[in-house]
Amino acid sequence: MDSILGARLQTQQRSSQNGQETSQWSSGLGTKLEAIAPFLGKYRPFVGRCCQTCTPKSWESLFHRSIMDLGFCNVILVKEENTRFRGWLVRRLCYFLWSLEQHIPRCWDELQKVMESTGVQNVISGRAPGGAGEGQVPGLVKKEVQRILGHIQAPPRPFLIRLFSWAVLRFLNRLFLNVQLHKGHMTMVRQAAQVGSPLVLLSTHKSLLDGLLLPFVLFSQGLGVLRVAWDPCACSPVLRALLRKLGGIFLPPEANLSLDNSEGVLARALVHAVVEQLLVSRQPLLIFLEEPPGTQGPWLSALGQAWLGLVVQAVQAGIVPDAMLVPVAVTYDLVPDAHDAHHATAPLGLWTVALAVLRSLRGWCCSPRTCVRVHLSQPFSLQEYTINARSCWGSRQTLEQLLQPIVLGQSTVIPDTEKEQEWTPVTGPLLALKEEDQLLVRRLGRHIRNASVASSAVMSTAIMATLLLFKHRKGVFLSKLLGEFAWLTEEILLRGFDVGFSGQLRCLVWHTLKLLRAHVALLRIRQGDLLVVPRSSPGLMHLAQLSSELLPAFLSEAVGACAVRALLAGRVPPEGPWELQGIELLSQKEMYHQVLLLLHLLPQDLLLLQPCQSSYCYCQEVLDRLIQCGLLVAEETPGYQKACDTGRQHLSAKLLWKPSGDFTDSDSDDFEEAEGRYFRLSQQSRCPDFFLFLCRLLSPLLKAFAQAATFLHHGQLPDTESCYAEQLFQFLQASAQEDGSFECADPSLAIRAVWTFRDLGVLQQTPSPAGPMLHLSPAFTSRDNQEKLEQFIRQFICD
Repeated sequence: MDSILGARLQTQQRSSQNGQETSQWSSGLGTKLEAIAPFLGKYRPFVGRCCQTCTPKSWESLFHRSIMDLGFCNVILVKEENTRFRGWLVRRLCYFLWSLEQHIPRCWDELQKVMESTGVQNVISGRAPGGAGEGQVPGLVKKEVQRILGHIQAPPRPFLIRLFSWAVLRFLNRLFLNVQLHKGHMTMVRQAAQVGSPLVLLSTHKSLLDGLLLPFVLFSQGLGVLRVAWDPCACSPVLRALLRKLGGIFLPPEANLSLDNSEGVLARALVHAVVEQLLVSRQPLLIFLEEPPGTQGPWLSALGQAWLGLVVQAVQAGIVPDAMLVPVAVTYDLVPDAHDAHHATAPLGLWTVALAVLRSLRGWCCSPRTCVRVHLSQPFSLQEYTINARSCWGSRQTLEQLLQPIVLGQSTVIPDTEKEQEWTPVTGPLLALKEEDQLLVRRLGRHIRNASVASSAVMSTAIMATLLLFKHRKGVFLSKLLGEFAWLTEEILLRGFDVGFSGQLRCLVWHTLKLLRAHVALLRIRQGDLLVVPRSSPGLMHLAQLSSELLPAFLSEAVGACAVRALLAGRVPPEGPWELQGIELLSQKEMYHQVLLLLHLLPQDLLLLQPCQSSYCYCQEVLDRLIQCGLLVAEETPGYQKACDTGRQHLSAKLLWKPSGDFTDSDSDDFEEAEGRYFRLSQQSRCPDFFLFLCRLLSPLLKAFAQAATFLHHGQLPDTESCYAEQLFQFLQASAQEDGSFECADPSLAIRAVWTFRDLGVLQQTPSPAGPMLHLSPAFTSRDNQEKLEQFIRQFICD
């Protein structure tokens, strides 16, 4: 806490010395506005460094401290200066002239090189299984190759790309205030492209617009035509044909056939050849690691893992010596197609896209425009990751083996292993890889996806939604909301996370409230102030979805606060005063135990725990964060000599905690030594509210899990997984109408609860003609064990 206060004091002194000197960039409100205060001096945190454990060489290269000061650029701001021409006519045609001047490399013989690749020729000649040598005519096989290849890709059309870039530029300027990109991130990507290895960008998937926005950003920055791996199920045949001519590639349906199917062998050979040709020609490739928005299924995309597996296989086969992987994330004030994504079932067609564009432009005329932040993380070497990541693999157990004995009261010891939780099925070309390589691809995909999410900028709408949902649910005056907004912004920046906005505080808050006007009510009172009140039902659900974007910044503290809540649950009444709870001593060993229980219960896609990071190291990080933010105060071991007394013992031997970097597997005996380390809750005036705020960040998910445990004796089983998730969702909606917990009435939370209970052994799957059926496991058919499960979950909830 002292270090944080010291940093703030230095920041204030530095700001007063600099006077009017502040970092400025366009806030999107029409003027240049000074940076929001308090603001850690005049610099934003530089986020997006690659993993120092898995890729230490990449972490040192492609980075220089000077690139942190390059600032931001608005990629959709194209003026007369961006063209070679000048004059009044140029100012009116600058978008069109700019698109004509962009360089597009020619790919005349791309399809011919794919046809001549070794793998495809082996299939055509019959030297590989499924080829013409097994009863098929070579001419017919060649026609089949051309047909499948036409489904995968087509030669990009330069004129069509220029015309489309001009249209996208005009559309983005009508839809958004700005699309901000850090020049330092772009500098690192350009340096990686100059190394000689192909670029592979792996992105999150917040909106269907990402597939158009990211290629435009890379195209506008001079990196050429970005080849996008699209989902063929999300597009109609006509739209797929258009996207192929713009540089898109698709996985043919035959690639998902069994390994011994001749058509599947041919399709996979062609997909391998296409990816190898893209890498050899150093064309940048974009892969989405998340499912499209609105998909009711695993968040880590099976299709994205299949494309990533093809890249890994090409590097391992020596087709290219290495590939540079770039984690990418796009954050929006408001996701443009968030409402339509939850109801979309049919593939997108040209008419659907045209209607969506017209609807967006019509909404632009009567609503304020939003801001977008594109984040490109530091590129890293795939070859280096492959070598170093295998050394981080250890033994793992299922959630049922780890938690079920503890939930049922049969054991109190947590096994010293990591949790194995895979929700994404292995399909397509990934099935042809060895089991060890499949594991490498899955962990690499999770590593990059977690890094992208953790380094995403926090937008103003996420901050506002979090404040209204978890701190001021019954309403707050605008004058107080201004101070809360500045406080939470500073807390985010102090934790090394960036924000996707800047400007004068009052303008930012007012602009954010305008964006959320459908979910927030503004009431003017007699004193002249405004009362901001969140609307109930759908408004709270929308605010909960927005607030989830802020969770990564406070995730460690939130996990720690819920663990402290579980420790105090059996000692102090929850409604007891804060002073009474502060009397209780909390041992470090008990803290580790509760944090581990909560880590195993929470889904992996929420925790953002990297595969190279141990759970025990994360426990130490959680404890360090609670101490640094001032919630926990170290207490001396009862009956032991004080740590400040160095007369008879070494000081380092009795310090109450060690730095996180000191906590490795070699000092696991610290768990025995931790029995003598104790902490108390701080008695500072701000701590009770901050403690409740942290606990409430995880409350929507934990409450949904607890209600899912209550629903076990109400649900109709056996049933399919999707139908049972729908039953649970309806139960969450009914419960929300009774107790007002609308933030829990989310179909994604219902699916997470069902999958977690399946991994925990509460629900079991049995095959049937209609597909896998869920039913209660024998261990949880009794009402007593169901109540034990609910009590186990509710101990972490702070109402």
